[in-house]
Amino acid sequence: MAYRVMKTLAAGIAALCLGLGAAQAAGEAKPAKDVSFEHAGPFGAYDRAAVQRGLQVYKQVCAGCHGLKYVAFRTLTGVGFSEDQVKAIAAESTVTDGPDSSGEMFDRPARPADRFPSPFANDQAAAAAFGVAPPDLSLMSKARPHGDAYIYSLLTGYDEPDAEGHEITCGDGTYVNPYFLAGNCIAMAPPLFDDAVEYADGTPATSAQMAKDVTTFLAWAAEPKMEERKQMGVKVILFLIFLSVLLYLAKKQIWGRLH
Repeated sequence: MAYRVMKTLAAGIAALCLGLGAAQAAGEAKPAKDVSFEHAGPFGAYDRAAVQRGLQVYKQVCAGCHGLKYVAFRTLTGVGFSEDQVKAIAAESTVTDGPDSSGEMFDRPARPADRFPSPFANDQAAAAAFGVAPPDLSLMSKARPHGDAYIYSLLTGYDEPDAEGHEITCGDGTYVNPYFLAGNCIAMAPPLFDDAVEYADGTPATSAQMAKDVTTFLAWAAEPKMEERKQMGVKVILFLIFLSVLLYLAKKQIWGRLH
């Protein structure tokens, strides 16, 4: 069951990425759902519990087909995992290292300094398994306008009517999803279903909850330093306000003497 879920998720997201040009010509997709995320807005911050749950969804549903080649395991300390937990999470994956003293490459458990491994040796091997190479998910949240809302809508939008409320009909082997750009019919079967995973923190694993959690995780994966950037922006704005007040008072004092 888990393999089928991963395979269908891979096929659908790969088609989403590779078919963008044709998708735009096929017509407009249904606008993304109005969904709120804790990290949205100038003062938003990542919901660490959601990121951790999203990691669990990624590992159990997505990691068999998709990599996170730009994300290092050690960055997980930024969302509440201890160093020992990060070591344990990394050790669950295998990476290729070498060459050894004999000049041969070898496999070993991943370390915190390693990045999430790709499930295939190369794109050709991935394409041979699925027809097209499943895309790396490191920057998926940034790959579309309103990327977070789009990903959530795609994962939860199966069997809905189109933007005008009309029922959509799809051919054999495809599934109705009005949020998908390429004609509202997608090769990916619904990847999430209630209780597909068992959350470690006891949160009910509804399909909507899993979609929001994995979307939050992918948002963090795409921009793990977002909170630091926002904090720096606030500091800069406060400094500029303070500087403006000082300059105004200095100007007032100088011109007051001249008059």
